[in-house]
Amino acid sequence: MKSNLMHLIPPVSRDRVISQFPKWYTPEACLQFKEHFHEQVRTACQQSTGRSGLKISKVVVVGDLYVGKTSLINRFCKDSFDRDYKATIGVDFEMERFEIIGIPYNLQIQWLEDALRENEPDSSFIFLVGTKKDLVSGAVCERTELDAIRFANEMQAEYWSVSAKTGENVREFFFRVAALAFEQSMIKELEKAAGNVAQIGTGNLIKLEKNMMEIPEGNTQVSLNCC
Repeated sequence: MKSNLMHLIPPVSRDRVISQFPKWYTPEACLQFKEHFHEQVRTACQQSTGRSGLKISKVVVVGDLYVGKTSLINRFCKDSFDRDYKATIGVDFEMERFEIIGIPYNLQIQWLEDALRENEPDSSFIFLVGTKKDLVSGAVCERTELDAIRFANEMQAEYWSVSAKTGENVREFFFRVAALAFEQSMIKELEKAAGNVAQIGTGNLIKLEKNMMEIPEGNTQVSLNCC
């Protein structure tokens, strides 16, 4: 029965295949500096027969209204940007399917305001993400990013600057999230399995923290909106 279900699952889209470990945005606020998947993880994936099936990790997006949470997710999941924004009420989610070094892997991307209070700090990765890179440039962008990097380091988070409007860095960011989640879940399962084929993606939680910083220039304010 399980084998029959696997055959019914459509193949992963070619633009969701990850074969190399995605690079960070800036080394000044980075969770991991390595450039390759863990050797044991890669070996386990090469030896896997596919019996582990499809598993899910969750990306929880938290933040205030109008900071770009929905726009960021829609840009990645639907490749769209809606100028006529309407606030997202309650909890909703998108499901994105990946293939990571040959193994099917899912991310459930959720909006959930209280996520950080509901999970232990050591159980997740935290990312600080500026979603409106297209609105700042030059010296203002440099000052904003310096402040964001400093804050990300205080949070022990990885910093990314993206544009939900133009799509700049959005795909790279979510690939980085997926790869880190995948590898963490694989390592944990390898430790438990003691040589058995790993069960991939057993509910590891990745949280995207939000903060908004305002950098004054003259009589205007430029906000770095993070989701």
